[in-house]
Amino acid sequence: MANVRVGVVGLGVIGRAVCRALDAGLPGLALAGGVARDRTRAGAFLAGLRTPAPFLPIADLIAASDLVVEASTRTHLEEFAPRVLEAGRDLVVLSCGALLDHPEWVALAEARGCRIHVPSGAIAGLDGVKGARVGAVTSVTMETRKPPRGLAGAPGIVERGIDLDALREETLVFEGPAREACRAFPANVNVLAALALAGIGPERTRARIYAVPGLEFNRHRIRVEGEFGRLTIEVENVPSENPRTGRLSYLSAIACLRDLTAPLRVGT
Repeated sequence: MANVRVGVVGLGVIGRAVCRALDAGLPGLALAGGVARDRTRAGAFLAGLRTPAPFLPIADLIAASDLVVEASTRTHLEEFAPRVLEAGRDLVVLSCGALLDHPEWVALAEARGCRIHVPSGAIAGLDGVKGARVGAVTSVTMETRKPPRGLAGAPGIVERGIDLDALREETLVFEGPAREACRAFPANVNVLAALALAGIGPERTRARIYAVPGLEFNRHRIRVEGEFGRLTIEVENVPSENPRTGRLSYLSAIACLRDLTAPLRVGT
């Protein structure tokens, strides 16, 4: 069987890690090319891989790929996702908060015979949440704690006029439903969107987000209750060179790709 051709949109921390993994060899997969806003830097990175890959404009990348990985931003995803799905290409979405506001993408994927894949990202336990959802789930809550620099520039910080540099102790900066949290912190809580999609939806899934001076890890605590019992998940992620992104995020994306062609898949 021919390799699945993978195109990568966005060549930041996650996109570069995915490209390197494909270049090193993921069975049944091959890097078709990449695209990013900074063509000079992106082209140099792609040319420097063990097997150089081309920089392709988005239309050409879609045409050259069987599957497209979004490792960019929500705004950029909203520009090209419909084009990927209209072409019948599978789409791996990291900025999955956008899916909460674009259910028509799922309908388009169904109509064109392709699929949207959402990696677990920087959290664990989505398999348990999906299993619990088959029965009755009464509540899902996620608490996120991040160093202040990891929340800098988020609309939820800017609009509230929060001075992150002035914080001296753990501070609650948001509490509310997942849908609102994903709009207020679009680059920070895609894991919350994944949790809502796997579970009881963005209105019933509750979120609390804390800025914690001196914190070295990105911390997530998930609590689920239902007829199955209770589930508590805690994760402490080492931030990557981008403080908004934990290393588990790109490791999860690579694992998601590996599972696409694996002869054995473990977990729901």
